[in-house]
Amino acid sequence: MAARLRFKVVDEAFKRGPMYVEMPKERPSEYFAKYVFNKQKMYKYLPVDVYNKMCDVIDNGAPFDRTIADAVAEGIKKWAIENGVTHYTHWFQPLTEGTAQKHDGFVVHDGKGGMMEEFDGKLLVQQEPDASSFPSGGLRSTFEARGYSAWDPTSPVFIIGDTLMIPTIFISYTGEALDYKVPLKKSLHAVDKAATAVAQYFNPDVKKVFSNLGWEQEYFLVDESLYAARPDLVMTGRTLMGHDSAKNQQMDDHYFGSIPARVEEFMKDIEIHALELGIPCKTRHNEVAPNQFEFAPIFEETNLAVDHNMLMMSLMKRVARKHGFRCLLHEKPFKGVNGSGKHNNWSLATDTGILLHAPGKTQMDNLRFTTFVVETLKAVYDHNGLLKASIMSATNAHRLGANEAPPAIISSFLGKTVTDLLEHVEKADDDAFSVAGKTAFKLDLPSLPELLIDNTDRNRTSPFAFTGNRFEFRAVGAEANCASAMLTLNSAVAEALIDFKNRVDALIEKGEKKEAAILKVVREDIKYIKPVIFNGNGYSEEWKEEATRRGLDCEISAPIVFDNYLKESTVSMFEKTNVMTKFELQARNEIKWETYTKKIQIESRIFGDLCLNHIIPVVTKYQAMLIDNVHKVQAVFSAEKAQKISKENLSMIERMSEHESFIIENVDKMIEARKVANRIESEREKAVAYHDTVAPLIEEIRYHVDQLETIVDDEAWPLPKYRELLFIR
Repeated sequence: MAARLRFKVVDEAFKRGPMYVEMPKERPSEYFAKYVFNKQKMYKYLPVDVYNKMCDVIDNGAPFDRTIADAVAEGIKKWAIENGVTHYTHWFQPLTEGTAQKHDGFVVHDGKGGMMEEFDGKLLVQQEPDASSFPSGGLRSTFEARGYSAWDPTSPVFIIGDTLMIPTIFISYTGEALDYKVPLKKSLHAVDKAATAVAQYFNPDVKKVFSNLGWEQEYFLVDESLYAARPDLVMTGRTLMGHDSAKNQQMDDHYFGSIPARVEEFMKDIEIHALELGIPCKTRHNEVAPNQFEFAPIFEETNLAVDHNMLMMSLMKRVARKHGFRCLLHEKPFKGVNGSGKHNNWSLATDTGILLHAPGKTQMDNLRFTTFVVETLKAVYDHNGLLKASIMSATNAHRLGANEAPPAIISSFLGKTVTDLLEHVEKADDDAFSVAGKTAFKLDLPSLPELLIDNTDRNRTSPFAFTGNRFEFRAVGAEANCASAMLTLNSAVAEALIDFKNRVDALIEKGEKKEAAILKVVREDIKYIKPVIFNGNGYSEEWKEEATRRGLDCEISAPIVFDNYLKESTVSMFEKTNVMTKFELQARNEIKWETYTKKIQIESRIFGDLCLNHIIPVVTKYQAMLIDNVHKVQAVFSAEKAQKISKENLSMIERMSEHESFIIENVDKMIEARKVANRIESEREKAVAYHDTVAPLIEEIRYHVDQLETIVDDEAWPLPKYRELLFIR
């Protein structure tokens, strides 16, 4: 029966063709942000004084004046109704890695037996979702249900379908953050304040510094029929079993290749919706693994970029189903091929238009450039374990260190030009600040134009690489909320810059000239940060040994990596920057450990079910067929002849029996390991137990299941195989 289902869904997937998308008659620039209440809409629907106050809030971080809430709500309501909206919701980001929403209609009683539509400032600004129904890590008890969502005016309101979506923060009744947005916004304020103070050494006109983020969203597409026939994909987001396809990515023929027709129509559809929602989609292409692809937007202010990424992931899943696909955002849905990451391109820019990590044309510009590069690296060095914890999860752990994903050791690639610059500065060379931006590179081919070579190469094995005017945090996983990494990075950099300014100011007070004081502190920090700079192969065993000697965090167990959140230096950093308290950090770690446990627990349970109820019965049936064949051969031929003819079948029967025995024995062992772990009260110790005793058994048993896949008759195998999942498009 199961095998028949497999071939049925393979047939369905094979016959499915592209669903062609009708392109809008307008140019993208004309329908960009069509469903976003941006400044353009504000200017049209709000009174001038209210519009000016809103611009001050958005551009300058001014406090929101509650007295204008009703006027803003009235303008939003008018715009929304003109676009067919009937409901509104506060859209927030609880600690689930997803988003949450509760839709309410505009309709209320008019007191005359009819209905009217109402949406005022109170409804816009604040709602009360049930805080006990979201992860809180002990911040709230089940009976303590009150929590608040509050509008974030810096992230514009938007429309999806018939619903007005209002981006909000989410806090408990007692004021603790229950989401990612609150600490993210606090970290952005911290880095703004700290970076502005340092930037004013070089450019006194600077009044504000923005943190920018450009994410690169990788994902897999699988035909919906094939997906439905894989319970492991449905329940966990990854294949818990499956032998390598004869062909996967070894030919390097998928990366940047011609986009399959079905996929291209999906991409077009996504891009139209994304642009209408103000997400500046820029790039689409095939990724390295078969059926793996990528979207990347133009960079934006970090808070807005995070919101757009969360919206984009939801949009991708919804539109994929429309095209007969399922969108897989799991970091490692298929063993043996590239996993999916979400490179976070991070930079700092001033309100005067200066990229703080970009070299300039003067010595002061390049002293500024050196300062911000060095202090960023100081943050990465001081908190390399914490930065790893910010991107670590049960799912991302599968990806790190394999197939072009960076290793689970946080180091920074700078490239030869910047590395040489830092050496020159440290040694006090006179020409230390002559930094090449892009150098001319001529090829001896008259038909080709002059090429411009960047001041850095690329290193795919580096988790935190300098890429010319920004840093690329490559370790972030595909299904993660970028806020986790970004709030950690911005807070750590803020701390480093605060410390830098204190030391420089102390030298100036002692009579040192500003430039000399800056240079002295920079030189001290260049010596200090050397252990975190690594330009070589992050995959090599030599680097693991070297990283240990350098004192970098080399731990790979996710539950133990999370301990970095509770280190004294971490608590001090977050409290110093006013981003999170020790109490909030403890609560978040409880959630991280509990989430890790549940992920492995679900994987283990569905895996055991697949082994015992899908695979073993099929194998037993096929084995019985072979045994029957052996008996029939023995009945027809002489013993010697029968032995020769049945040799291969007997070998297969024996091998299947060995694999079956191992699977049955160890599934029982895995179930028992779960029972033992479940009795542990400490969430940390329970997560460690699941990592050490349950997760390894899944991988051990998987080997034997995958071997059986190569033995059992293809027509009997019940689950869609890798060659079908990865190559039917």
